[in-house]
Amino acid sequence: MARAAPALGLSPVPGLAPVRPGRGRWPQDKQARRKQARRKQARTYRALMLAWFAQLRHFDWILVAAVLGLAGYGILLVWSASRSALLQAGADPQLYLKKQLLNLVIGLVLMFLVGLLGPRVLRASAPLAYLLTLLALLAVLSPLGTAVNGARAWISLPGGFQAEPSELAKLTLVLVTARILSQARTADEQPRLRVIALALACSALAVVLVAAEPALGVTVLLMILVVSLVILAGTKLRWLAVLAGAAAVAVLTVWRLHLLKAYQLDRLAAFLHPGTDPAGAGYSATQSRIAIGSGGLFGQGLFHGQLITGNFVPEPHTDFIFAAAGEELGFAGAIAIIVLLGIVIARSLLIAVRAEDQFGRLVAAGIAIWFAVQAFVNIGMTVGIVPVTGLPLPFVSYGGSAMFADLLAIGALQAIRQRARVSEKGTVRAGWKHNVMWTLSRS
Repeated sequence: MARAAPALGLSPVPGLAPVRPGRGRWPQDKQARRKQARRKQARTYRALMLAWFAQLRHFDWILVAAVLGLAGYGILLVWSASRSALLQAGADPQLYLKKQLLNLVIGLVLMFLVGLLGPRVLRASAPLAYLLTLLALLAVLSPLGTAVNGARAWISLPGGFQAEPSELAKLTLVLVTARILSQARTADEQPRLRVIALALACSALAVVLVAAEPALGVTVLLMILVVSLVILAGTKLRWLAVLAGAAAVAVLTVWRLHLLKAYQLDRLAAFLHPGTDPAGAGYSATQSRIAIGSGGLFGQGLFHGQLITGNFVPEPHTDFIFAAAGEELGFAGAIAIIVLLGIVIARSLLIAVRAEDQFGRLVAAGIAIWFAVQAFVNIGMTVGIVPVTGLPLPFVSYGGSAMFADLLAIGALQAIRQRARVSEKGTVRAGWKHNVMWTLSRS
C-alpha cells in the first residue's frame, strides 16, 4: 500500500519546495511572492492594453477622420472669427482658440472611452445618463442657472466655463428612447402602444424642461428625434396618424396661447418677411447672407473677412460660423464642410444598417438624424431658408457642451460598431472584458 502524502500540502520528497494541493508550487519567500504578484499584475495590464488596441482597430476611422477634419475647420474659424472682437475688448485674442482646443482634446478622450464600451454597456447606462441629464436641466431652471440672450440654458463653472445640459439631452434622449422602443423580441415586431406611450412620456420630460429655458431650436430638434425613432421602430400607421394629430394640436395650442417669446416671434416674422426689419430682427440673417456672398469661390482668406473682422455678423464663432466659412474660405471651403458633414452622416447610417440589434440600429439612425437636422438648420439660417435658431454647426461651432455631446455621440457609434470576432476557439463577442480574458488565456 502506498504511503499517503503528509498533511498541509507538504512535499513528501526532501529538498523540494512545499506544494499547495491544486494551486501549484509555493514561492520560497516573500520576495519571490512579490515578484510573482508583480508579474501577474504586469501581464494583466499588458492584456488590457492589447485588448484596447484590438478594439481601436475596429473603429470606423473614416468617420473619425471626417470628424477631425470638421474640428480642424472649426478651430481655425473660431480663432479667425473671434480674434477681432477680443482685441477690441482688450482680452487675449487667442482665448476662444485655446478653449476650443481644450474642448476638442477632452471630447476626443470621452469619444474613445465610450467607443471602447460594448453595446450592452451603452444600453445599460442609458437610464442613468438620462436621469442625470434631467437633474441638470432642472438645475438650469434653478438659481444655479445663468441667463444669456434671454435663455436660461447654462450653468456657470469655475474658470469661466459654462455647461449647457440641453446639448447632452440630445444624446441621452436618443439612447433612452431607443432602449424603450427596442423592447420587442425581434426587429420585425412592431412596438406595442404601451411601449410607444412610455417612450413619449419619458421624452416629454426632457422636451418640457428644454422648452422652459426657453430653447426653441433644441426643443424642435428633440421632438424630431423622438418622432423619427418612433417611426423607425416600425410603429403602425394609425398610431403615427394619432401622433401627427397630437403634434398639430400642440403647435396650434402654443400659437393660440402666445407661448412663444417676443424675440422668437420677431425671428419668425423676419424669416417670413426678410425686408421688413433688416436692421432689427432680420439683421443677423441679412449680414450672414452678405458675408457668404462676398466670399466668392475661394474666399477672402482667414483673418481677412471684412464683415467678420468688422463684427458686422453677430456671433460669428458660434451660431453663424458658416457665414465666417463662406466669407473667408469661399464656396470651396463651405462645400468642404458640407462634404465632411455628409461623410459623418453617411457613416452613421452605415453603422445603423450593420448594427446587430434593434437598439443599435435606432441609436445610430437617431444620431445620423440629429447631425443631419442640426446641420441643415444651422446652414439654412445663414443662407435664409430657415428661421434663426440657437443650434450650432456640429463639430465646427465654438462650445464645450456641444463639442462634448457631438464626440460622445461618435463614441456611441463606435461602441455600436464593435462586432463579434472569431478567435481560434470560436466566436468571441466584442468588448474589452472578453478581449482581456482571451489575451490572458493566450499569454
